[in-house]
Amino acid sequence: MNILVTGAKGFVGRNLCEALKNIRDGKDRTRPELQVADIMEFDIDSEASLLDDYCKRADFVFNLAGVNRPKDNAEFMQGNFGFASQLLDALKRHDNHCPVMISSSIQAALDNPYGESKRAGEQLMRQYNCETGSKVLIYRFPNIFGKWCRPNYNSAVATFCNNIAHELPITVNDPSVMMHLVYIDDVVDELIAALMGCEHHNGEFCEVPVTHKITLGEIVEWIHRFHDQPAHLIMPEIPAGSFQKKLYSTYLSYLPKEKVAFPLKMNVDERGSFTELLKTAQCGQFSVNISKPGITKGQHWHNTKWEFFIVVSGHALIQERKVGTDEVMEFEVSGDKIQAVTMLPGYTHNIINLSDTEDLVTLMWANEQFDPAKPDTFFEQV
Repeated sequence: MNILVTGAKGFVGRNLCEALKNIRDGKDRTRPELQVADIMEFDIDSEASLLDDYCKRADFVFNLAGVNRPKDNAEFMQGNFGFASQLLDALKRHDNHCPVMISSSIQAALDNPYGESKRAGEQLMRQYNCETGSKVLIYRFPNIFGKWCRPNYNSAVATFCNNIAHELPITVNDPSVMMHLVYIDDVVDELIAALMGCEHHNGEFCEVPVTHKITLGEIVEWIHRFHDQPAHLIMPEIPAGSFQKKLYSTYLSYLPKEKVAFPLKMNVDERGSFTELLKTAQCGQFSVNISKPGITKGQHWHNTKWEFFIVVSGHALIQERKVGTDEVMEFEVSGDKIQAVTMLPGYTHNIINLSDTEDLVTLMWANEQFDPAKPDTFFEQV
């Protein structure tokens, strides 16, 4: 299948083209029935004559070209209606009746220059359908957010993510304003579904089935929580498919280089070190423990807390004894055969570095964050 993408260098176009390339090149094997041959990318700086050739060969057209922030309002109509007219004329010249998708906006319902130009483009598509019988798909997208969206342009989410990540000021005139948003990966999934003839309809328009509604104030609050995560290590609860998960991925894509890596506090003594890596709102915390040769660590037990010890480098002996008994369980572990050993509630436990020369590196997970006010940790030798 030969696919023409106009506006290929734009936010949606770039994400779509990269997804199509992954399918074409066999990197994405989730849609084995979809065969992508040629991805014809056209943008404002492309040689004009290419459009005619692309329209001759296309088996499907994604028209994502458009104008959002022109210097003059007249450019709205030229960019959002005029180019669509050129595109459809080229398809007509070659008697190409392939399906055509057009990117419109929920603002097409508004009486402003941008909305008027989007409505004109929609009407042009309807007329084209009546004249040629070609399948047309009109998407009225809400505000789209995600990686590679240009900040300080026409996306509040992109601007907030970029500016907060770069310690720049943001302006929120009314935090109660409700935003209707759709995530770029959900948009791309829907466009590929449309390519396969499985688009989602809502009346005369097509739509992305997964959208989110949230206030500007809530968006800013979440981004600030993401911004502060390296300082306190707490990862907020972000369920699968949630807006928060998608927003966090978006925020991370705007991080400057100096924030991609961040320091962790190492608690160091003569025995080695202990470093907290990550804390979660509901699922405990992760830490890494380094023990010097011959060192024993632990020698304590918990009432309710439980842990996993996972030796990733070195050679160790883990011992556990039920409090009030003499029977000791022993587990000899090493980084050569990684396994998780559970530290049982009510069992005092330790970990011994059996090497005379090498440090022991152990990844540890506890089911709850450490609370200094209620540590639930009691010293007792195994």
